[in-house]
Amino acid sequence: MLEYLKDQPGGLGEEPVNSSQSSMSSDSCTSFSRLSFDVLELLPQPRPLYSPESRTLKPHRSSESSWQAIRSMVSKRSGSEALDGGSSLSFRDFSLVRQIGSGDIGKVYLCRLRNEDVEENRCYYAMKVVDREVLALKKKIERAATEKKILNMLDHPFLPTLYAQFDASHFSCVVMEYCSGGDLHSLRHQQPQKRFSLSAARFYAAEVLVALEYLHMLGIIYRDLKPENVLVRSDGHIMLTDFDLSLCSDAIPAVQSQSLSSSPDLPASSPAAPRPPSGGHFSCLPSQLFRSKKIQSFSAAKRLFVAEPVTARSCSFVGTHEYVTPEVASGQSHGNAVDWWALGIFIYEMVYGCTPFVGVTNEATLRNIVKKPLKFPTASAISSRETQARDLISRLLDKDPERRFGSKRGAADIKTHPFFNGLNFALIRSATPPVIPRQKTTSSRHFGGPALSFDFF
Repeated sequence: MLEYLKDQPGGLGEEPVNSSQSSMSSDSCTSFSRLSFDVLELLPQPRPLYSPESRTLKPHRSSESSWQAIRSMVSKRSGSEALDGGSSLSFRDFSLVRQIGSGDIGKVYLCRLRNEDVEENRCYYAMKVVDREVLALKKKIERAATEKKILNMLDHPFLPTLYAQFDASHFSCVVMEYCSGGDLHSLRHQQPQKRFSLSAARFYAAEVLVALEYLHMLGIIYRDLKPENVLVRSDGHIMLTDFDLSLCSDAIPAVQSQSLSSSPDLPASSPAAPRPPSGGHFSCLPSQLFRSKKIQSFSAAKRLFVAEPVTARSCSFVGTHEYVTPEVASGQSHGNAVDWWALGIFIYEMVYGCTPFVGVTNEATLRNIVKKPLKFPTASAISSRETQARDLISRLLDKDPERRFGSKRGAADIKTHPFFNGLNFALIRSATPPVIPRQKTTSSRHFGGPALSFDFF
């Protein structure tokens, strides 16, 4: 069992809840040293850790220039292994450009590979730097280890690509994909009335759903979904980030009949009622292909692939106030259903521009989550699509985790909701996003000087 984040018995409240304002506080790691990479070269260096750049190229990123640049640098280093005792990348191979974010356990910097002379060919990355001494004082070493192990497990278009990892003095560094489009929280504030259209909200919800499905298949419960943690790539597609609050468990894959769904049925007259299936799950294959009647009957039945960590339990009090579940807010244990509650809050915020249970204080917010019934800004929806969205939100925000939509079969059930009718999840990676970020110049001269003048932590 992959239990990277251990929960202490009776440890409720040991891990603080981050508010949406404070979870990315700029002073989260105030004891970071003003330490230059150039100064680090004077210090004795340990043998580099196992690094992902030495692995076989990842399938969905293998053709991209960022991977090719990393592999090219590795091949150059392999000819001079005496420098560091191995061919893996180290701090010597990167230049920091500027700080682009900070969190509870680290800071994130825009960086690039050194010795890339032609600016147009430069590849930029995001380097997360954590101070292990600060982590030890805050007793958060296990959280950092959890995130690093999860990053090594991931290979998905809507999740981070880990390019390199290494230590520099008492700093631990991971080099990941850089998302130039910012995050969905900032992007939402740029929209009319600070909210997305229903079609845009559906697109982002679908990509988040696919990412959560993959995580749950690996036995990973995310536990920190919020717009600030949904980054936007340069092509407009999303990427989840920050896995230090995640819980790792087991997920047992199975193929189940859709008729066994535990979700409540909708009235046939309801605009959100599911459409009758137009064909079998294997409808892309002609029925004549199967001579056996048994095989034909199996292929005609609506089958769902389910891999949900339903047995995972935790008592840690983690998350962002407006996104925590009633079971967490009331001090109970929680499991996989917390991610589906967070998805409901996420969709609500994308559509209506606010979260449904926010109070004047964090304590009031938690009380609202536990006791206040779900309400929408207007009494009735203005379209059938909004009616479908409200139905999905209501089912995801069931205060009883046992009855919450997705708690039994996860994304396999949620994907079948009418809100996603007409959406091809298998090809969503090729769909055109609602917003394509404008290309920004990342040259260091636009940040107040050459990269070396900003080359410190």
